Amino acid sequence: MANGDDEFISGFMDDYFEECDEHLATVRQILLSLEGVTGVQPIAPSILEEMFRSFHSMKGISGMVELRDAEMLAHEMESYLRALRQQEAILTPAGVDALVAGVDALERVIVARREKHPGPPIDDVKARIAAVIPHGLPAAAVSAALAESSREVTPEWIVTFVPSSELSERGLNVDTVRARLRQHGTILQAVPKILPTGVAFEFAFAGDLDEVTREAWTSDGITVARASAPLPAVETSVELLEGTGDPKGIGLSPTVASASHYVRVDLARLDDLMRMIGDLVISRARMADTLARVERRVPAIEWREVHENSAAIERQLRDLREGVVRIRLVPVGEIFRRMPFVVRDLAKQSGAKVRLILEGQETEIDKYLIERMMDPILHIVRNSVSHAFEIPSERQAAGKPEEGTLRLSASTAGESVVIEIADDGRGVDVEAVTRRARAAGMSVPEGPLDSAALLELLCAPGFSTRDETDRGSGRGIGMAVVKSTIQQLSGTLALDTEPGRGTRFTIELPLTLSITEAMIAVVGDRTFAIPQGSVREVIEIDHVSLRSIEAHEIVPYRGGVLPVLRLSKLFGITEQARRSLHAFVIGSGLEAVAIAVDRITGQREIVVRALADTMIKVEGIVGATDLGDGRVVLILNLQALARMARRDLGGANAAAQPRSA
Repeated sequence: MANGDDEFISGFMDDYFEECDEHLATVRQILLSLEGVTGVQPIAPSILEEMFRSFHSMKGISGMVELRDAEMLAHEMESYLRALRQQEAILTPAGVDALVAGVDALERVIVARREKHPGPPIDDVKARIAAVIPHGLPAAAVSAALAESSREVTPEWIVTFVPSSELSERGLNVDTVRARLRQHGTILQAVPKILPTGVAFEFAFAGDLDEVTREAWTSDGITVARASAPLPAVETSVELLEGTGDPKGIGLSPTVASASHYVRVDLARLDDLMRMIGDLVISRARMADTLARVERRVPAIEWREVHENSAAIERQLRDLREGVVRIRLVPVGEIFRRMPFVVRDLAKQSGAKVRLILEGQETEIDKYLIERMMDPILHIVRNSVSHAFEIPSERQAAGKPEEGTLRLSASTAGESVVIEIADDGRGVDVEAVTRRARAAGMSVPEGPLDSAALLELLCAPGFSTRDETDRGSGRGIGMAVVKSTIQQLSGTLALDTEPGRGTRFTIELPLTLSITEAMIAVVGDRTFAIPQGSVREVIEIDHVSLRSIEAHEIVPYRGGVLPVLRLSKLFGITEQARRSLHAFVIGSGLEAVAIAVDRITGQREIVVRALADTMIKVEGIVGATDLGDGRVVLILNLQALARMARRDLGGANAAAQPRSA
């Protein structure tokens, strides 16, 4: 009976964590949309009800699981929202800050319970929330003050601002418009509006706007019209659309569809289902190999029916596999939606002004990868905000807008997902990194460092550009963990930086790790599988076109030359005697390299099996697979092999200047 009770409690806690995640996501969306309309009028009742319901639910279920800190935090925020709902208070910037701090603390308390760690202290956050809750002020007094305020000042103008990417590049956003208006008068109301073409911001304004000013603002996406009526009651939308220049440059996804359309499934069950499909893929490959051996023994008329049935099973199995993979895919927005609060908090601490732009939040990736990549992406974002951006005066002196831009984007490229984190800050000081690395006794190549070598230094265990720990850095271990995590997921990390212009980190990951399309390559008497998503191009190399430079081989390629790494030399395998080689082109630009094999024999669907022995780790080997004919072959990580090649090629890379495709 005890086992049954344990299973029940475990399942109940899983439901608790899942429900809290949903409520926290809802509250975050609303808080981001409210930040631009604080202090102007009572918030729409439907918005307050949505937040109140979320906190009330979390308070109740936290009490059921006896997580008292979460229960108390939710209770304090519920009390503040009750005061807002009863018009005993007006939402102020301090109130929004207190709610944001409360949500952050509430999440950390819940995560600590999930990971069975001690919870963080909450007294300071509770006091901060309690400080914005009015005590003893009757609702009638606030209502009267609001009414009196509306009688004293009536709107003269309705000012509408329609953001765009072009305006954002010129440094024009809703904060810029707000600052302009405050120079000319008083903003009575600021409300985001959802239009068919995107989002706009409408200001009810009282002040002096002459005709010359109004016409000059037209080119900045601002239109001005005479107000024709008193201020209406406004339902503030929480659905600020992506990439449209909202108050902080933060795109929010539309409200989630009704929960009745979804069924919660434990990820472990999907893992089991994917393993079963993997076994089916292997069995199907074995059947195909058996059929190939007996084909000549079966009459042609009978063989045709066997072949058609085999092909039908293959198609159905592929559809089944793709269907299960789609079930496992979730939007990368699950990672992105946490970043606005991190950026907001750290920007205030550092004194920088940072606008966060989120793009491609609907891009889907395997749920397992989402969970593993949360911390690496968070670490890069924290580093960018804390270290990359100059303070406004420094940016203006450098001829930049005083507000910096941090862009997180995600997109698909074949069977891979590409995530970019780019800023327009000061860039990486390569000389400072080099000095620091040498002082730490690290091996640093002579001469200018390329992007790959610079990234190797930044990701070295224990390396840090800071002497002291702060809230935005991990005292030198963070980037090493980032790189290690990405490599464990068969992904790649690239760096592109320019002093004074900014830095871009590019992460490329497979859509899923379980089953993938692969090319089968032969080197000597060995066979290897190469995931197709990692290959940029396949070329054939004639031996007569190969040239040697300082004991390294290069080959003409697209108007330049390309370093060549023979897999036979890397693994110590005797090559077959052939007139030409096949090669996989990996990377781009100066980091491109061709990895040569004897021949490519075909393409097939493979099941990725991780190497079970954690004590055995070989760079460039990500796992093994069964080809269906009884052979177990190794699966190669060509990105890791390319890194090995760049280290070995040394001077040949300087001589080779491949052109990016």
